[in-house]
Formats: sequence, structure tokens, C-alpha cells
Amino acid sequence: MHHRVRKAVFPVGGLGTRFLPATKTVPKEMLPVVDKPLIHYAVEEALAAGIEEFIFVTSRGKHALEDYFDRAYEIEAVLQQRNKAQELAQINQLNLLPGQVSYVRQMDALGLGHAIWCARKLLHNEAFAVILPDDLILGETPCIGELLALHEQTKGIVVAAIEVSRTHTQRYGILDVQEDDGKTINIRGMVEKPKPENAPSNLSITGRYILTPAVFPYLETQQKGSGGEIQLTDAIAQLIGQVPVHGLRFSGNRFDCGDKTGFLAANIAVALTRSDMQTEIRSLLTGLLNSP
Repeated sequence: MHHRVRKAVFPVGGLGTRFLPATKTVPKEMLPVVDKPLIHYAVEEALAAGIEEFIFVTSRGKHALEDYFDRAYEIEAVLQQRNKAQELAQINQLNLLPGQVSYVRQMDALGLGHAIWCARKLLHNEAFAVILPDDLILGETPCIGELLALHEQTKGIVVAAIEVSRTHTQRYGILDVQEDDGKTINIRGMVEKPKPENAPSNLSITGRYILTPAVFPYLETQQKGSGGEIQLTDAIAQLIGQVPVHGLRFSGNRFDCGDKTGFLAANIAVALTRSDMQTEIRSLLTGLLNSP
């Protein structure tokens, strides 16, 4: 078994119904935050953390996503003819090599746990990262890199954790906390989408995980949980006490791009970091906020 985590799984099989009609023909992972699609940011984060292999769990209608990580020879030729060096560099930013990218189909939409299970044959009994592109996390240090550092210490499962409003616990997997030093959380349990009155805390799992092969025997049972789906949270909860399971408060800012408001917030936040846009964006926002 490899000791260093080399592979990341990207579950990208969802329908993106909250963004209809746009997602009728465009995968939600291809929706742009300023000028790069969500999936680009997710892969960029993984690359920055040292991930070498990228496994996409797709479904029908995701051809645009698959094509995004291929060469675009026609566009490249036109850009070269027109001496558009900057634009040429932009479309080859990620520069993933042949063999670094794999695709596997999730033929039935049975939940996140099922999507991870679909990738099992490509993981070869190694620990691996999971990145949900809907959760865009911006920061100086890649979020998945912070989780990898804790995994190196514990050799167990690590999940990204954030505080959420008590009234929103039904949207998330919620942690039952044993110890919390303000950064690292020792977990004694987790509950998928509990009602506020039943939530053990207001600490939620958000879209980054480091998992070990120990999850697969539990996912293999195909047992359905909350919402009638095979929940990854349920498989992790079964492992508590058998392997170390920790949460980590990461240093970046998270934007829920599966939500329209979060998606708009991410676009504004990214634009405000761009030297070529920030002045105009600030002026635009001021004008909009001050308009009658």
C-alpha cells in the first residue's frame, strides 16, 4: 500500500437541478466562477496539494466535463495563428498528462457514498482524497493539503469541518465531538442531516475528505440512509473506534456553489482578488447597492 495519498476522487455525476435551466445542457461543475469552471478550481486545489491522479465519477450528459481535460487542438491552432500567447497559456493551465485522468460512470444516482464506491477499482487499496467541486474553498493553502497533513500524522480518516447555523443542520452531515482544540476535532460520531433539535453539534462536514480503503466494506453493503441514498457519512460513522477519525477546521473561505447565492458570492469574491477586475467590481457593487 502506498503511504502518500496520490489519488483524488471527484464525484461529478449530479444533475444540478438547483441551477436549471442552465444545467439542462451544461454540467453544473462546468458553471464558471469568473472565467474558470468549478471543476477547474477543484483540480487546481488537488494539484497544489501534490495529488497525481484524478478520478471523475460521472454520469450521462457529462461530455463537456470530460472534454475540458482534453486538448483543444482547433482552439490552440487559432490562438497560435493570432499570436494570443496569454489565452493559449490559459487554456493549458492545468496541463494534465495522459494517464493522470480517469473516468468511471455512476449509472444510478444513489448518493455520495455510492459515487465513491463506483471508483473503488481505480483506488487499488490506497488512501485517497475526495473533493466535491460544489464546495469552492479559497485560501493561501489548499484545503485538501491541510487535510493531507493531518492524515500524515494520524493515518486515519480526516474530514473538513465548518460551523453552520443550528437551523441548517438538516442540510449537512453533523459531527458528534469528543474533543476540540479549535483546529483539530476528535470525532466520536456523525449524523447525516439531523433535525436541529437532534443535532449533536453545529459542526458540519463540508466537501473535502481523506478516506482509507476501510470505507469500502461498508459501502459495499449498499445500505441506504438519509433521503434513501447511500451516505458516505454512514460508512465513516461505522469506522469510528476502528480507525482514527478527525475533523479539521481549515483556513480558507468556503462558498457553497451548489446554492445560487453561494455561487454568486464566489464569483464576487474571486473577482475581488483579480487585479484586472477588482476596481471595476468594487465600483459596480457600490453603484448597485446605492441605487434606488
